[in-house]
Amino acid sequence: MEIKDLKSLIKMVTETDITEFKMENKEEKILIKRGQEKEIIQVAAPVAAAPAAVAAPVSAAPAPAAPAAAAPAPVDDKYDAIPSPIVGTFYRKPSPDAAAFCEVGDIVEAGQVLCLVEAMKLFNEIEAEFKCKIVEIVKDDAAPVEYGETLFRVERL
Repeated sequence: MEIKDLKSLIKMVTETDITEFKMENKEEKILIKRGQEKEIIQVAAPVAAAPAAVAAPVSAAPAPAAPAAAAPAPVDDKYDAIPSPIVGTFYRKPSPDAAAFCEVGDIVEAGQVLCLVEAMKLFNEIEAEFKCKIVEIVKDDAAPVEYGETLFRVERL
């Protein structure tokens, strides 16, 4: 199965009331479950594949990161946290030579891409759910992130 096909399946599950999708054929098994803001995606490697194809996801080596902020903003109840919806690697820009999606002080609109989180060679766009001002970028570029870990602190506008 191609990555674009897998992305289509994930999109189908997230945009409908489907809570579980299972597909199995001679070469692969796919199980996608969702519920309560969590998504679990399991893809079994093809049966005839070499053991190297079953290797665990490898995080990219951390690249030198641009300074996220001059001074970290104090943790305050007036700021909202934007958490990572998945485990993966945090990227501030779409490619190594491109500009960052956003910087501290930027005002972003709902639906605007803030960063990417790479998981299993898939790049997931993390979007602002509401109009806000970026107060702090918590993670460094190319840093590993856990589910629910704060990526940004923002001021709701």
